Amino acid sequence: MLLTPATFSPMIRPQDHARPLTFVFHRGELLLRNEILGLPDPDAVAALNLPAERVRALGVWEGRYYQLAWLEQPELPGPDYGYHGLRSLFGVVDDGFLGLAGRAFQLAEWARTHRYCGVCATPMAQLEGERCYKCPNCGHSAYPRISPAMMVLIRKGDSVLLAMHTNSPYKRYTALAGFLEAGESIEEAIHREVYEEVGLRVHNLKYFGSQSWPFPHSLMIAYTADYLDGEIRVDESEIADARWFGPDDEWPDLPITVSIAAQLLKAHRPQRQP
Repeated sequence: MLLTPATFSPMIRPQDHARPLTFVFHRGELLLRNEILGLPDPDAVAALNLPAERVRALGVWEGRYYQLAWLEQPELPGPDYGYHGLRSLFGVVDDGFLGLAGRAFQLAEWARTHRYCGVCATPMAQLEGERCYKCPNCGHSAYPRISPAMMVLIRKGDSVLLAMHTNSPYKRYTALAGFLEAGESIEEAIHREVYEEVGLRVHNLKYFGSQSWPFPHSLMIAYTADYLDGEIRVDESEIADARWFGPDDEWPDLPITVSIAAQLLKAHRPQRQP
């Protein structure tokens, strides 16, 4: 899955390294050497003349120090470089590298979007030793944004419910998902979203796993649940289609294997009986 490598050690304070490796972002795209889809070498990064306030520490992985930076314009250090969306790298680059890139992107977006206080518009300052911006004028604090979202696979006998989300970048059947609202627990959000999106009620909720999903700052929290009652009635603003998939139905194509959704479906795919 798309995860931060277990051998990665995060850092908050910038380190003095002669040859750091830098994740450079312009909005949602990462600067890479096109031929090898690798990070730019330190000399190429230096050619960008990045302001010091736009460079942040990330951490150490496999003995190398990594940092992150962001640009207002998609500047290139040479003709061999280009900007690449993280989704386009699924299955193309090392999963550990991609997981680290996702972490770096979330921190870069936090830095880019919190330069000024949201209360009084004063320039923000990062606290020493903490990933937190604090306003020197009014004291307002801003930590990296994380948006929790529930995901649930509903089981009914030997079938599972899969849906095609109206606004998904992938027009494929998958588990139901939705963001938590203020004041909700994950379980409350599951019950609400399931009823709103497909008109069903569920019970026997069981935690499956979680995953950071940097598009741009989600935390996906996956569950299974058992069908209780109701008939499928889709909210067309959210769901294009939803139906039960059993052992004899053609299973939907799942080319994106790095997501927790793919792992959830793989673990609970209905099996034909011998």
